[in-house]
Amino acid sequence: MAASEGYPLLCLENPLLEKYGVKANDAILAEEKHMGLYEDLLQNCNAKLIAGGAAQNTARGAQYILPENSVVYIGCVGKDKYADTLREAGDKAGIRTEYRIDDVQPTGRCGVIITGHNRSLVTHLAAANEYKLDHLKQPEIWSLVEKAKFYFVGGFHLTVCVPAIMALAEEAAEKNKTFMLSLSAPFIPAFFKDPLDQVLPYTDYVVGNESEALAFSESHGWGITDLGEIAKKMANLPKKNAQRPRIIIITHGTEPTISAVADGNGGAELKTTPIRKIPQDEIYDTNGAGLINAASDAFAGGFCAGVVQGKSLDQCIDMGHWLANLSIRELGPQYPFPKKTYTA
Repeated sequence: MAASEGYPLLCLENPLLEKYGVKANDAILAEEKHMGLYEDLLQNCNAKLIAGGAAQNTARGAQYILPENSVVYIGCVGKDKYADTLREAGDKAGIRTEYRIDDVQPTGRCGVIITGHNRSLVTHLAAANEYKLDHLKQPEIWSLVEKAKFYFVGGFHLTVCVPAIMALAEEAAEKNKTFMLSLSAPFIPAFFKDPLDQVLPYTDYVVGNESEALAFSESHGWGITDLGEIAKKMANLPKKNAQRPRIIIITHGTEPTISAVADGNGGAELKTTPIRKIPQDEIYDTNGAGLINAASDAFAGGFCAGVVQGKSLDQCIDMGHWLANLSIRELGPQYPFPKKTYTA
């Protein structure tokens, strides 16, 4: 697939650098008192620099499976060495990166502190929080949008630039392209309900985990805790593009993944798909994998690859499980090289 013909999958969200060290579970936004953490980890804890940001992890995961020149990723970085690290990681993964460069804020960072199978996240969004619609609308960037057939947006971007998300959403609805959204974290439906509700009518696929689904139900006053019922109700929320049904995917740790496909009559076909088992002693890290951790980056990458390739829903979900299985054997949201080939 030649790059001149466009990249079929376009991903938008917050590019971050993730640093790994040693500590226990938590997930917070960095405050002033945390600003020294990042250099501390690098200088004193043998930390590793790994390209991150949920949708960027997903973009790299999808490209791991798809043919060359299939994925372009958009976000905002600072004018610093960490942005260069992100570009290098994108080049190695085979994705095209188109970053807005912010002259004031540094590249966003996430300190990831690992103890056993637990991890603590301390995120400083910095430049990632400065993405602007005018970057997306630049002719050379918008041409990538127009050529893409599939859009994936990480829910974290709902805290940054809703107009950019809506520009992609409206393009998808108008041109009958596929629009996918990740819920990303429980605080998105809990505290960013209004922008989430603004985007939801444009979604063809919504991917989340059990905590995010429960937070969605609670924030909407549904009083439902059954994940299957939540998925069915989400599938039947109002939808702009009626040419295809909305599909909801809810991962559930080591439990089967739940999917709900709206039937057009207020109901939905509900399925559960068992995960691919992995021995506990083969798990290196659950950050970004989606099988145990709250995030679903690797799962979403495999799932997106299946959607782009026109696979069945069952196979798309299995591709997500397969890639997540590979990722949790690695340090951080990475995938093994030489590349492995998906097998059902």
